[in-house]
Amino acid sequence: MESRIRERRKALKLSQEELAKRCGVTRQTINAIENDKYDPTLSLAFRLAAVLETSVDGLFTPPR
Repeated sequence: MESRIRERRKALKLSQEELAKRCGVTRQTINAIENDKYDPTLSLAFRLAAVLETSVDGLFTPPR
């Protein structure tokens, strides 16, 4: 699954550390998601979407 988290995070001028703190995860988790090495749980996907002021659909593209 591809994510648009990095683009959205940068648009809001958030660091990986700040996003991680707001979502209750580690910076390494955010890094792994941004690099498509980890698919977040549904719960985390909703937290990310809320912090990044978008929808879950706006953050993730299903694999082709």
